[in-house]
Amino acid sequence: MRRILFIALLMCAQFTAIAQEKRMAVVQTSTCYMRLQPDYESALETQELMGTVVEIVGESGYWREIISPQPYKAWTTEKTLVEMTAEQLEEYEKAPKYIFTAHYGQVLTVPHETGTMITDLVGGDVLRVVEKKKGEVSPSGKHGKWVEVMLPDGRTGWTYKKDVRILGERISIRKGDPSEGLIDGEKMEAVIMAAQRLRGVPYLWGGMSSKGVDCSGLVRISFLMNDILLPRNASQQVFCGKQIEVSRPDIKGKTQAEVKAGYDRSKAEEAIKNLCRGDLVFFGNTETGSITHVGIYLGGGEMIHASHLVRVNSLIPGKENYYENAHRIIKACRLCY
Repeated sequence: MRRILFIALLMCAQFTAIAQEKRMAVVQTSTCYMRLQPDYESALETQELMGTVVEIVGESGYWREIISPQPYKAWTTEKTLVEMTAEQLEEYEKAPKYIFTAHYGQVLTVPHETGTMITDLVGGDVLRVVEKKKGEVSPSGKHGKWVEVMLPDGRTGWTYKKDVRILGERISIRKGDPSEGLIDGEKMEAVIMAAQRLRGVPYLWGGMSSKGVDCSGLVRISFLMNDILLPRNASQQVFCGKQIEVSRPDIKGKTQAEVKAGYDRSKAEEAIKNLCRGDLVFFGNTETGSITHVGIYLGGGEMIHASHLVRVNSLIPGKENYYENAHRIIKACRLCY
């Protein structure tokens, strides 16, 4: 009787362990579209990029509900993912990797332009390095201007060597985290350059790649391309780093229409006087303080942001490239200091 009870308890414990084991997967397409509901007509919530590790928490037909590292819970299709066991995931995470640094690219079957495309690539995608095999004198996978890479599902192919670099250790700055000493001026200039290279890319709600970006997606991908992980949304990004005062005494007790009507050059210059190049600038409802937009300050009264498309605008009224909602600036934060 005791033996039967022991076996039953053991089986119960094993079943509980299996039930509690997380289902993990890695994004295997260049961009993973995460939607509010398991339906192609449902709103796009965000994108994730190739190589991102996610948790599967639900399914409906060929749809999978996933939680991304941001964290962000939404739905995508099973074909965008490679589900892995704990052992496979550990091996994947330990493997050396490249990050794709160009806007767009391809992985081809052979190291030549005539090769068949295996997958497309966008900036920020992560690919495994095809390592040197035992007995090889030179590193495996190098062929002139090409380099051999491995996709999350184990397939290998070729892409331009100039379009990848070894993925460095990533810095994660979450909501409420300080960033002092983590980002220097050189790194911030690289972030700004990454944003500048996306100029002209169309606005896409929920977008976070060169296929389309929203305002906070532009900020996140520009930092991600430089191994810095920020929260996904502007309402979270505003609480990172050091808070910078944006002086707006003129907005108290006024409607947004009144604030807009009274916004002139002197008020604009007063609002941005404490900003430095690389600061994140936030816009929103001047009555409630809720955040609705974010850009990267470039200095000289200008910022780069995603509004209709990725563009550079002035925050100073009267300038030819004046941003029509500049009067809604309410907060700023500094990540490089």
